[in-house]
Amino acid sequence: MNNNVVITGANRGIGLAMARQFKAQGDSVFALCRQTSVELEQLDVTVIEQVDVATEDGIKNMNEALADITINILVCNAGILRDENLANLNLETIREQFEVNAIAPLNIVANLQQQLQPNAKVALITSRMGSIADNSSGGRYGYRMSKAALNAAAMSLTRDLADEAISVGIYHPGYVQTDMVNYGGDISADESALRLVNLINQLSMAESGVFKHSNGEILPW
Repeated sequence: MNNNVVITGANRGIGLAMARQFKAQGDSVFALCRQTSVELEQLDVTVIEQVDVATEDGIKNMNEALADITINILVCNAGILRDENLANLNLETIREQFEVNAIAPLNIVANLQQQLQPNAKVALITSRMGSIADNSSGGRYGYRMSKAALNAAAMSLTRDLADEAISVGIYHPGYVQTDMVNYGGDISADESALRLVNLINQLSMAESGVFKHSNGEILPW
């Protein structure tokens, strides 16, 4: 079956790699980004630019571009990482991360809900850094808090979309070699994307709302 797949933050890193994977398996990919990239343009997918997920104009551009599209898979991947600690508590970057990492994905799902088909799938790319139980090092206040908030939103979406048979995947991509972490990760974006796409392909209502590592491990809240 050919799926219509919408991916945010698709111009680089994990988003770009997922666009490549979905395209390779025969899906129609709608790649949302603020600005395209050479690599994205080479994929022969539908590129939708000027989608800053944290702004009203960005959401308006998304809605207009996707107005006539039915959606089988929605991947909320766009995210940012900043660095705060207790001695350097930058409230502006904390708020910025909440806007992009937690509020924007919820807003995207709400705006596209009517276009999600029965048995559609929503995949939220979160982080194990949003796990309270897994926090062993502290710091990164904005990132940790925003991803924990996204996880909470994901569980509400799981309940609210159940009657429409829409499943929700909550995924930690792994420590991925992207510019977000100065390419210091332990797996490539392509490997992470392959894992994530496989998990999304396998996602069913029975596993909706389960917080998973891309390697399949179930993560603690």
